[in-house]
Amino acid sequence: MLALTALAARSVALAGFGLDSLIEIGASAVVVWELSDTRGARRERALRLIAVAFLLLATYLSVQATWVLIVGHRAGHSPAGIAWTAATAAVMFALAAGKTRTGAALGNDVLHTEGHVTFIDGVLATAVLLGLVLNVAAGWWWADPLAGYVLVYYAVREAWAIL
Repeated sequence: MLALTALAARSVALAGFGLDSLIEIGASAVVVWELSDTRGARRERALRLIAVAFLLLATYLSVQATWVLIVGHRAGHSPAGIAWTAATAAVMFALAAGKTRTGAALGNDVLHTEGHVTFIDGVLATAVLLGLVLNVAAGWWWADPLAGYVLVYYAVREAWAIL
């Protein structure tokens, strides 16, 4: 549904949020893969995979948001995108807290780091929500690509911390 909403609105922020959601799914799969290793040999590789996914997302969003600002593209209004990101933000912040606490309690760096991935999803959802609302309420077309830059900042910061 999010992909259709992003396409319909032609929103950089919603598209970035969809890609970030794919990273979240991938990071969760990496955590399950890492947790199934009884010798701990997968830990470093798992952390690198998460960091690389963040760097790829930051690169994509930097290019897209910059291009949108240069050409002056105006994303359409997306009531479905607003509803989706509002609900997602609440869920992501709750999940992030749980994953981070569980990772710390288990002494598992990968699960703890995956909690940060989920937190970034909450931050992105909030930034996208703000961009969508400002676009609708105030006509600030540039708020959409600006929301993409919020994720770029957090993605680069998290990747740097992991690496």
